[in-house]
Amino acid sequence: MRKFIEDQTFIKINGADSPLEKAEYENCIFSECDFSSSSLNSIVFSNCEFNECNLSMAKISDTAFRSVKFNQCKLAGLQFDGCNSFLLEMIFLSCNLNYASFYQVNLKNTDFSESTIQEADFTEANLAGSVFNNCDLQNAVFDRTNLMGANLATASNYLINPTNNVVKNARFSYPGMVGLLASFNVKIVK
Repeated sequence: MRKFIEDQTFIKINGADSPLEKAEYENCIFSECDFSSSSLNSIVFSNCEFNECNLSMAKISDTAFRSVKFNQCKLAGLQFDGCNSFLLEMIFLSCNLNYASFYQVNLKNTDFSESTIQEADFTEANLAGSVFNNCDLQNAVFDRTNLMGANLATASNYLINPTNNVVKNARFSYPGMVGLLASFNVKIVK
């Protein structure tokens, strides 16, 4: 039987020295922890919060993130496409998500505010209703991505082909919307 841990606070845990126990964590807070390149495989996080943690390149195969908030975290290179998709729900505030993979992940209504998401892969992801408030999406891949109703009004550096992605009712603003026209080889002048 899997161990159940709830209402605990973990501060400055180093995953290399003290691997996180494979368990179900509910209503737990992780602050200033370093789980970079650690195995978090098959762990369940429910209603948890990660503050100023480094999870870059962590292994998250079959890991469940259910109502999890990441605040000022480094999540570079994470393969979210390998996560447990059941009840998957995350919020990213001021995070580094560079090189992360969200291939075919359902991220409907996800908040990505104030985050750097350069060279991330959103191929075939469901981002309907998601918010990219002040996010840098330089070289992020959007291919057959559902962006219906998504808000990219304050996002920057994105290249999204509207003929290859669902953008109905999505919000864009100038100058960011220039990234919608790049695939058409048009020149925009002031």
